[in-house]
Amino acid sequence: MTVLQALDSYYERLARRGDVVPPGYSVEPIGFVIQLAENGGVLDVTVLRDAGGKKPRPLRVPKWFGRSGQGSTPYFLWDNTAYALGVSSKDAGKTARDHAAFKALHLTTLRDETDPGLVALRGFLEAWTPEQFMAPLFSEAMLAWNVAFRFGDEQTWLHERPAAAAHIERLRGSGPAEASVFCLVTGAHLPPARLHPKIKGVDGTASAEVPLVSFNLDAFESYGKVQGGNAPTSATAAFRYGAALNRLLDRNAARNRIKIGDATVAFWADASGVGEVAARAAEDAFAAMFAPAIVKDEDEDAEEAAKLRDALDAVAHGRPVEALAPDLRPGTRFHVLGLAPNAARLSVRFWLDDSFDALARRLGQHFQDLRIEPPPWRVRPPAIQRLLVKTTALQEKFENIPPLLAGEMTRAVLTGTRYPRTLLTAALMRLRAGDDAGSGWHAAAIRACLARDHRLGFEPEETQVSLDKDNPNPAYQLGRLFAVMETAQKLALGRVNASIRDRYFGAASATPATVFPLLWRGVQSHLGKLRKEGKGGWIEREIDEIVSHLPPEMPRSLRLEAQGRFAIGYYHQRRSAFAGRVVEDVEDIKGDDDDNA
Repeated sequence: MTVLQALDSYYERLARRGDVVPPGYSVEPIGFVIQLAENGGVLDVTVLRDAGGKKPRPLRVPKWFGRSGQGSTPYFLWDNTAYALGVSSKDAGKTARDHAAFKALHLTTLRDETDPGLVALRGFLEAWTPEQFMAPLFSEAMLAWNVAFRFGDEQTWLHERPAAAAHIERLRGSGPAEASVFCLVTGAHLPPARLHPKIKGVDGTASAEVPLVSFNLDAFESYGKVQGGNAPTSATAAFRYGAALNRLLDRNAARNRIKIGDATVAFWADASGVGEVAARAAEDAFAAMFAPAIVKDEDEDAEEAAKLRDALDAVAHGRPVEALAPDLRPGTRFHVLGLAPNAARLSVRFWLDDSFDALARRLGQHFQDLRIEPPPWRVRPPAIQRLLVKTTALQEKFENIPPLLAGEMTRAVLTGTRYPRTLLTAALMRLRAGDDAGSGWHAAAIRACLARDHRLGFEPEETQVSLDKDNPNPAYQLGRLFAVMETAQKLALGRVNASIRDRYFGAASATPATVFPLLWRGVQSHLGKLRKEGKGGWIEREIDEIVSHLPPEMPRSLRLEAQGRFAIGYYHQRRSAFAGRVVEDVEDIKGDDDDNA
């Protein structure tokens, strides 16, 4: 099923619940309302704000077409200040043309109208001049806001009056007659959409509304087709998919909207065959897995996280999907759409159409691949966004996550394919740049890459979850050795300005034959100091045990996967070597970073 077909189908479900606007309408932000007197004068002007008190109020208004940046195409009974009032901070000539078009549309449409409210609007437009836009009723802050109208002291909007409905229906059908086309969404022959609807709610776009489908340059057109003719979609289907997607991405009702990296993700279930209850249960379960709610009570949060982890483990091992929630039904179809800004339109970063059972199993497998002991988090495995910001982003800022990586990572998690190579390289680059290899976040991400590659047959060696002293891999043992050398330095010298980890971790993991001889001379000095103080004998025994697993000659260089095993060995050794051992400064050694996000 294509993206547009799935959205068109979801519109039906929204319509049954009354959660979507009917054809010919749209939900738009209205900044203020003009209250009209019977003779068309202005009684009052009221600023409108949403429930949060900061943004314009979302309001259902008549809107059955999109408009491009060219020409002047007014909306009916509402619009921005350039169209409705002839005032704007932009080009004066364009503003004058827009207002003239708005005025002509309404004076022509309402010429024979007898409804008092619509007659008042006609009188208002006949008498209004842009010079009347002044204090105290109006202010410059209102420029470019959308404006709607009311009559007298009534609370009903002009566009909601019964007399307005007949005009709206007539105007919707008054466009130029176009030959029917074979609609690629519905498969029926219907009048085509010239312009596809604009989509709101995607972060990072150049403007608030951006189309998902558009052909705005000759280079995108073919066979003499222009605009919507290049992807024939009926006007009905275009409206339906646009209304459904805008509902999914509505920030004020963000039940089906999450953010992963630079991608804004919409997800929804197909209720056909399973019912509304099962579809909602699938959506709630997906949201809990990908964007868990923050619970202030840490004990309660840990308990819920443990339940989710155990349920996902059960599903990953073949248990029925009902283990996640009793209302879930096997075979529930599920859709995940990742969108990102791309110049004049939206870019589809990923599109997944599968059963919820399969998605849950793959997510459970992702958490198993991510396992490492001891875990750097409390109980709940991290969301994709959190994992990426901890392992790949400079200064742990979300805007510094490598471009495209979030989308590639999400696709890999939900399809069960290999993790993107950039996850492994970015995590290793951050370690070379100075990130703490003992935090465990990088080691977990690296282990996930290696564990999945081994399961899929791309990597010959298995990667252990916890410390494996008998591991034959030289890179893993070298990572352990590096951790013990760092411990010897800390016990001998205490805190130093730059430890061997700060100076040599990247070089030691990439070219061990060059770096370890230098480190070996330093550790001998540290061990000698510890012997004089009568401590540190266990470190010498630990070094001897590790060296016994190393080949006679150290590798000159290590490939990326081996560098990853070096980092995992370092983390395992550093976090496991001191369990139950009383050593001076042990808290300093094992407690540098314990981020439990």
